Amino acid sequence: MSIPKHIADTVTLNNGVRMPWLGLGVWQAKDGEQVVNAIRSAVEIGYRSIDTASFYHNEEGVGRAIRECGVNRDELFVTTKVWNDDQGYESTLKAFESSRRKLGLDVIDLYLVHWPVKGKFVDTYRALEKLYREGSVRAIGVSNFLEPQLHELLAQCEVIPAVNQIEFHPLLTQPSLRSLCREKGIQLEAWSSLMQGNLDLPLLKELAAKYGKSPAQIILRWDLQRGVVTIPKTVTPSRLAENAALFDFELSEEDAAAIDALNKGRRFGPDPLTFV
Repeated sequence: MSIPKHIADTVTLNNGVRMPWLGLGVWQAKDGEQVVNAIRSAVEIGYRSIDTASFYHNEEGVGRAIRECGVNRDELFVTTKVWNDDQGYESTLKAFESSRRKLGLDVIDLYLVHWPVKGKFVDTYRALEKLYREGSVRAIGVSNFLEPQLHELLAQCEVIPAVNQIEFHPLLTQPSLRSLCREKGIQLEAWSSLMQGNLDLPLLKELAAKYGKSPAQIILRWDLQRGVVTIPKTVTPSRLAENAALFDFELSEEDAAAIDALNKGRRFGPDPLTFV
């Protein structure tokens, strides 16, 4: 894997589609001016990937920002997700049309199953395969799938997921899941990269001082060097700029391994095995 050197750098997914290594997550960004302004600021800085979901209730604002941000649609990579209440084959197809309408887009770059709802996620993914085959989405994938759910899906799907978006950070590195995804050619993408602001770890402070960066920048750089796409969320322009300042330094392998060793299997979000 070549380590990304610039905010515009991309990873090639298993179907040949190119996805930016760094993106903006808009969970909890309010629909309307807040999410529009956040995306506008992000695009000015150089972000080209935006991650939303129907559950975020801000797809209309994201769509408006895409139209108003000043760059061509084909320069942007837009992800959205089908929520749990809409899972199932037919209901997923309807949910997709709702998301597409709100976003104002003919084609979505990446469409994900938001959570592995028991008894439904295989049929939900079948709907994503239909959307992919007909060209309504450029890539499909899953979110919050752990090994058991991924094995169940892989045994029945026709299109290998391009992405698995999971909770991933120094306290939750999920090595066995990462190994499975590497084996199957599934790109890992991190949510909650910054541990919901719980950055007060001595090693992160030490490395921040060593490299002249913030603890957040140390974590995000570690994501990239471990081959994980990352989408930190913020609506603050200064934080957007800070989160993007990752491409002028590189962690030594020794320091990256020390971050690996922080793993405690600690979740800040729900456990996918019990959540749905």
